[in-house]
Amino acid sequence: MNGLKTWVHAARLRTLPLSISGIIVGTTIAVHEGYFSVVIFSLALGTTLGLQILSNFANDYGDGIKGTDNEDRVGPPRALQSGMISEKEMKQGIVLTAILTLLMASLLIYSAFGQEDFWYAIIFFLLGVSAVVAAIKYTIGTNAYGYRGLGDVFVFIFFGLVAVLGTYFLYAREMYWIALLPAAAIGMLSAGVLNLNNMRDRISDEKSGKITLVVKMGEKRAKNYHYSLILGAILFLIIFSILMSSELNNFIYVLAFIPLLLHLKRVVLNKDPRKLDPELKILALSTFAIATLFGIGLII
Repeated sequence: MNGLKTWVHAARLRTLPLSISGIIVGTTIAVHEGYFSVVIFSLALGTTLGLQILSNFANDYGDGIKGTDNEDRVGPPRALQSGMISEKEMKQGIVLTAILTLLMASLLIYSAFGQEDFWYAIIFFLLGVSAVVAAIKYTIGTNAYGYRGLGDVFVFIFFGLVAVLGTYFLYAREMYWIALLPAAAIGMLSAGVLNLNNMRDRISDEKSGKITLVVKMGEKRAKNYHYSLILGAILFLIIFSILMSSELNNFIYVLAFIPLLLHLKRVVLNKDPRKLDPELKILALSTFAIATLFGIGLII
């Protein structure tokens, strides 16, 4: 297989901070409620990073063999499209990453539940398998859901609701329903990154037959949807903090709203989809900063 540098490029490192934002939020809520385990935290991070890298490899492969990644595409060159990695090598990378991710998830589940809570372990294992399948099926196969405008649903569920609520449950073995608010917020911000990516690629996606939600909605409605995701996430986080506590330290994450709101202004004024590419990094890092500051505010 190709060298490490090539696979690091294919893994798309700039997407990784976003993927662990839900783990950070779920963990710090658990810490606030008196639960924590270094082992669970480490394995949860590893599992989530594995799922994100698997999704990136599968996306690279699926879009590559379908011809979606072509000369019209905006953004960094993809590994398969550019010839850095062959179809066979990418298949092997997908299989290996899926196995390692499932192994990590199994260790995580055993660490959380052991042999005592068998049914919880089964439910979480099935959830892990579902996440792996969903990561692969995003662009691979004749019924790839990313080509039918359903990618946002996957991102919202797995990188928002499951990441935050699931992580909390692994520590506490009980549900904490008020955490639905920050879980939904992280899910909406994550979906915002995907929506921004699809706004950037709208023209090339439509030409190649990739019917994303943006292609279905059109540019104007996609922008309105984007504003709703970002502003809705801000609202949910503030409501959670008001309900949880009136201490000022619980609100320090609002500092990260500044780059987020500046990002929204640039999206409002944007006329050239190609210029949205730098905004992906800004939105992803803003989400990570919000998650980190949200967690610091809860535990200090």
